[in-house]
Amino acid sequence: MKLTIHQIDAFSSELFKGNYAAVIPLESWLSDDLMLNIAAENNVSETAFTCQLADGSFAIRWFSPLMEIDFCGHATLAAAYVLCEQHNIAQVCFSAEAVGKLIVNKKNDGSFAMTFPKQPPEEAEHIPDALLAGLSIQPVKVLKNRQAYFAIYESAKQVESLITDSAQLKKLAPLDVVATAASVEYDFISRYFWPASGGDEDFVTGSIHTGLAPYWAEQFGKNSLSAYQASQRGGKLYCEVGDTTVTLTGHAVRYLKGTIYL
Repeated sequence: MKLTIHQIDAFSSELFKGNYAAVIPLESWLSDDLMLNIAAENNVSETAFTCQLADGSFAIRWFSPLMEIDFCGHATLAAAYVLCEQHNIAQVCFSAEAVGKLIVNKKNDGSFAMTFPKQPPEEAEHIPDALLAGLSIQPVKVLKNRQAYFAIYESAKQVESLITDSAQLKKLAPLDVVATAASVEYDFISRYFWPASGGDEDFVTGSIHTGLAPYWAEQFGKNSLSAYQASQRGGKLYCEVGDTTVTLTGHAVRYLKGTIYL
């Protein structure tokens, strides 16, 4: 069996920045074990598998090198890039078991606007010792949603200089950790740590901005925000917060197209 594989740099308009994802369009689902083995072999933060449905929409599943993930923004962007090109379309409707319908529109400037369910964080009733032990700088506030703990900092400099202890943060599984602060150049910046689910630090994490954007929208009193994920590669996102959704807009660029032999 041969499968076509695409590798896309998401949330960037130039190669070697943003976050890379592999995309594998399928005619029918492979076994879970085989998809996980492929994702581990790819060894990128996420591999997205898509399968077209009878109504023309696409089911999507995401795998890190370690496990299946229930929601991934940057690999959704990468998949939309591939499918819009492959099918000559400007809109892709995805369905995912955990988060429902995800709609991606290709804009005239080549960017992609992804509308996701809003996942605002709430005040954490209990702050785990492992969270505080895993962060070199103590946050001023801790929130959480279904995906991660939100460590809120006073300055962007604190977020940028933060050192983490992955062994401690791994104890927080299944939750990950995002560190965030207001920024001068952007409305807010963040860094995302997920040692229990995929790797020490993710380059650009679309899914967590469905929680970050609502939080910062409330702090600033506005619904349109610019964001930067301050990882080694870095990535820019533009966020629009609605009543029940968050729309994230970013660019993508192709790195490779190849063949997997199974």
